Amino acid sequence: MEEVHTKYSNEELLKSLPNFTSNYAEVNNTKLHYVKGGKGEPLILIPGYPETWWSYHKIMPTLAEKYCIIVVEMRGMGSSDKPLFGYDKKNMAKDIYELILQLGYEKVYIAGHDIGAHIAFSFASNFTQATSKLILLDTPHPDTGMYQLPMLPILGASYIYPWWLAFNQVEDIPEQLLEGRMEILIEWLYKKLLINYNSVSDFDKAVYAYAYNSKDAIRASNAWYQAFPIDIEDSKNYKKIAMPVLGIGGSGYEMLKISLESTTTDYKLHKIYECGHFILAEKPQQTVNIIMQFLGETKNQ
Repeated sequence: MEEVHTKYSNEELLKSLPNFTSNYAEVNNTKLHYVKGGKGEPLILIPGYPETWWSYHKIMPTLAEKYCIIVVEMRGMGSSDKPLFGYDKKNMAKDIYELILQLGYEKVYIAGHDIGAHIAFSFASNFTQATSKLILLDTPHPDTGMYQLPMLPILGASYIYPWWLAFNQVEDIPEQLLEGRMEILIEWLYKKLLINYNSVSDFDKAVYAYAYNSKDAIRASNAWYQAFPIDIEDSKNYKKIAMPVLGIGGSGYEMLKISLESTTTDYKLHKIYECGHFILAEKPQQTVNIIMQFLGETKNQ
């Protein structure tokens, strides 16, 4: 996405985060955009749908007091390239791996929310030697359980029927329907998936709509979902993750719990109460405190 100077551009957004810079890197045959700041051991942060690097803005300054923060917009997101192919999470993890090598790091902490959690998990599974600790925010990696999701809402059920997982599987139609109208979908998702609706401001939503409104952006972000069958097959070959893993869940706590019990050997799990899916927006202080405590722990603690 070519940078255009508007109040939603990276240049303008970074004025509220003066110690961070906007950067680009050519990796794995695509160009990634990332925001970097702070000093210390590297911590990779990967956003999810329907957001951008801006989703971490409430916790970036605190984390940057002790760590070098690198918030990566995955391929297909924000100012990163939107190629036609390569959206399976194993390949997107390779994007991140080539980026950290280019930045001169051998090992990193890595965290992800939503689709970003899929990539972080895949990174830890495929590049174990480069992963110090893994943090999953409200979302596990895709697994065969996805095939059991109901095709229709269940009468009287308290959960939100995730129709967009199926809608985003469809090629061509979503971008025809949503080009220039993504604010409608973004508004609906926040209204349904937040407990405290006001934790995401109108400005935040406008930032995300600006990033997702083009046909290319809708096509590319849907490609993250269209790769789920490949991601599920890849996950069948992953060994249990042995490095320290942290799961932080709001509405996704139970799914995280089920997943971590079967995919990791050394995990901690925290539930954030009265919180929906977007824990970075709703409970930033609680989330960052849990992350800082986890990263500060040593093997013999």
